[in-house]
Amino acid sequence: MSVSGAKKRIDNAVQGWQDVALRPHRFGGTEYRFGRREIGHVHGDSLVDIPFPKKVRDELVTAGRAEPHHILPKSGWVSIYLTQPPDVDRAIELLHLSYEMATQRNTG
Repeated sequence: MSVSGAKKRIDNAVQGWQDVALRPHRFGGTEYRFGRREIGHVHGDSLVDIPFPKKVRDELVTAGRAEPHHILPKSGWVSIYLTQPPDVDRAIELLHLSYEMATQRNTG
């Protein structure tokens, strides 16, 4: 199950963030990059994967805001399954958190 139009909505949101580029992801889907850093990627209208430091990932999973990555569950990556419209909002919010962390690392 997926949310029709989710990828387009996420693409549109992320494209509005300064210095973010969209490109094809090596495992399919669309990758979002801030400079050389990937802030996440989307697989169609059904799944978003986002990298975080392990501590942040653990907090997000514990709070129920994301799930461990569907292939690398012990990594810092999280997965968000897009099964209903609020999942799209949450994915955009967490992509933005990843973006903010990337911009802070770039300037700090």
